[in-house]
Formats: sequence, C-alpha cells, structure tokens
Amino acid sequence: MPIKIGSITNAIEEVAPVSLQEDYDNSGLLIGNKNDEVEKALLCLDVTEDVIEEAILNKCDIIICHHPIIFKGLKRLNGDNFVERTVIKAIKYNIAIYACHTNLDNVLNQGVNEKFAEKLKLKHGRILAPMNGQLVSLVLYIPNSHFETVQNALFRAGAGEIGNYSECGFSYEGLGTFKPMDGSMPYIGEQGKRTAEIEKRLEVILPKYKLGEVLSAMNDSHPYEEIAYQINEIKNSLQDIGAGLIGYLNEEMSIENFTKHVKSNLEIDTFKGTKTNKKTIHKVAICGGAGSFLINKAKANGADAYITSDVKYHEFFDAEDDLFICDVGHYESEKYTIEIFRDILSKKFPNFATIFANTNTNPIQYY
Repeated sequence: MPIKIGSITNAIEEVAPVSLQEDYDNSGLLIGNKNDEVEKALLCLDVTEDVIEEAILNKCDIIICHHPIIFKGLKRLNGDNFVERTVIKAIKYNIAIYACHTNLDNVLNQGVNEKFAEKLKLKHGRILAPMNGQLVSLVLYIPNSHFETVQNALFRAGAGEIGNYSECGFSYEGLGTFKPMDGSMPYIGEQGKRTAEIEKRLEVILPKYKLGEVLSAMNDSHPYEEIAYQINEIKNSLQDIGAGLIGYLNEEMSIENFTKHVKSNLEIDTFKGTKTNKKTIHKVAICGGAGSFLINKAKANGADAYITSDVKYHEFFDAEDDLFICDVGHYESEKYTIEIFRDILSKKFPNFATIFANTNTNPIQYY
C-alpha cells in the first residue's frame, strides 16, 4: 500500500523527534521528497552501495537507516568516495533515504538503548545521563468557563507528563483585567472599557520538543483573541531523554557467566574487556554505539559493568578495576535498531511492507 514519505517520517519522529539529535548529527530525510509515495522500505544500520543494490533488487523505494550516509556537506558528486557513489546511486534509482540516529539514541521508550537492554535481558531500565535544558513550564490564564476545555487540550498535546504520570498541573483562581482597544474583537467586554474576569492560572511542564503542538492546542481551544501566557526554561532533567541506560540482570552472575551471557545474547564470539575486582555482576550500564563518554557516569551510578563500544586504550584505565568495561563493537551494539523501525511502522501502518537488509555493513572483521 503506497504511503507518503512524510507519514512514515512523522511516525518515527513521534518516537524520536529530530530536535533531540546531537549538534553534530544529520538525522532526517536525506534524499527524497516528503510528499512522494513509497510502497516498501528496506531497514538497515548503514547505507552503502551494496545496500542500495539490495533495495533495487527487492524493489524498495525507501531506505530507513540508523547512521546517516551524509554527515558533512557534500561539495560535489563525482563518485570519488563511497558516500558520493552511494548518494548518486540512490538518486539515480529514485530511492529515498531517511536516517534516525542520535535522536533515537536519546529516547528511552522504543529507543536504541531500550532495545539493547531487551537483548541483554536487563530490567528496571532508566536513562543513565538524563538530558538537561529540555524542559519548559507553560503558564497561562484561562476564564473559568473554558478551563477544563483548554486544560484537556494541553494534556492531549503532551503537556503535564512527568515520568509515569500524566495530566500533571497546578492552578489557582484570581481576577484578570484587560481593556479591549480599537481593532480588537474581544470574547467578553467592550472596546474602551476595562473588564475584570475571574480566571484561573494554569502551570504545566512539558518537553521543549512538544512546545509547538502544545501552543497550537492552546490557541485552538482558548476563547481569547490575545492569550496571556509565558514560557519559562527550567533546570530539571528530562528523565526519559538522554544518553545510555542502566538496569539490572534478573540475578547476580559470576564474571564468567556474565561474559557468556553477553556473547550469547548479542550473538558475538568475542569482545574487549577490562580486568575487574568485581566478583559478581548485577547492575549493568549500557550505551549503544560510541559510549566511552559515559564511563564515569556508569561508575557514579554504581554499575558493576558497562557495555558499549569504541573505547580507546587509555579510557579503559578509567575503570580502575571497579567497573567491568565491555567493548562489544559499534555495529554489534546497534544492529538490533532495525527492529525498532519495523515495530514502529508495523504498528502504525500494518499493510506497509518492510524488510531487513541482509547486507552486513560492519566495516570491521575479526580474524
């Protein structure tokens, strides 16, 4: 069943808004037009020339990937490197490419690290390093006659969600005054005369990335021509947004059994690790992809082990024998991301065809 590309990208971005990507990233629709229709998606971790060829053979007209093929600006398309050749081939065969990278890393629900934790059978997972500066409070004034209507509209748009609680807000009653001037079309009162109205002040917290939707809901539901409101940035961390994840194994494991558990559940034969004074492993921190920047966070949160990739030689010393660092490989830690794309799209569009790429794009081989 043909579906507009924009509908597909919207479904993914409901889970992982592009605004949550890191500054260096390039998530989003890289090739294609959001108004074009597509019939089948190829899901993959990386896009290479071989992946484009697989899309052609399987008659896929869109590729949904984790890692963007275009990270930096392309100044020419001469086919001098694999990025240019891949982009040229995708355009030639009219194959759209959409990437969902660090924004998918930074969300808890249906994110990369939740899937990683699922494979490792971790429970009670929470964000290891919650992201700061992502919350605002919205304060507005509503006439009593429309308070429930406006409040409900804001809640439906995503305001007032704190952890496992929704519809959180605070309100109190007061007297609002205003004088409609020439050119105004007041809901109540008369031009040139000061009006006093019993109103309620409502305060709600919301993520920055939902602010547009919430303000739109406010404007659509509020009866006033000019709405008095204010937006304040707050320092609270957004607990469902950020880097890494920390959770628990079902039971404590010896180091030997834990290493077997990691290799078995991630379907790998080997990984790099530190020596450790730990006798057993129970509390485990993880970060799909390059996660050495979270080693100290894992230690500070009392993790027994930290599973990630791309740890440099000197960074292993940061474990100081108190943390079992496991470098399982970048590809290996994120290869299950394609299951997230499948789950999102199959739930939203049950009749839209998706297939996993068979091409192994891991540039690292083990000998």
